Order: sequence, then C-alpha cells, then structure tokens
Amino acid sequence: MANKDSKAGAKAPLKAQKATEVKTIDQLHEELSKLQLEHLESRKSHKQGELVNPHVLTAQRRGIARIHTAITAATTKSLTDSKSDTKEEK
Repeated sequence: MANKDSKAGAKAPLKAQKATEVKTIDQLHEELSKLQLEHLESRKSHKQGELVNPHVLTAQRRGIARIHTAITAATTKSLTDSKSDTKEEK
C-alpha cells in the first residue's frame, strides 16, 4: 500500500542557493572568459566524438548564464547606488 502523503513521481521544488562569496565585476569577467574557453574546448571535443559526458555542455552553458546574470546584477546595483548618492548630495 502506497503512502498517502507522497504522490508518485512528485519531486520537491528546487531552491535557489545564495551566493556565499562576493566577487567584483572584474573577477566575474575573468571567470566568464575561463568558462567560455572551457566550453569551446568541450564543444570541439564533442564534435570529434571524444567527450564522454555531453551533459557537461549544458552545465557549462548554465554556468556562463549565471555569471552573465551576476555581472548584470552587479552593474545595475552599482549604477543604482551611484544615482542614489547623487540624489542625496542635492
């Protein structure tokens, strides 16, 4: 007899993780370039049939997207902070 509390095939919702370390925009750009280079190498090896686990490509694309998001958020925050500072000075 199945447990009434759990539904078949139901998964717990994923929770977003908080950033544990704060990086500067320059550090994020460096990490982005490293990941893009690594992704390029993985794509080449996948085309040649040498890549054992093609799921790596998806994980790398997601990592690149996360860094792009972090760069955008940091840039937006710095612009917002600078605008609020100029308003306070007036």
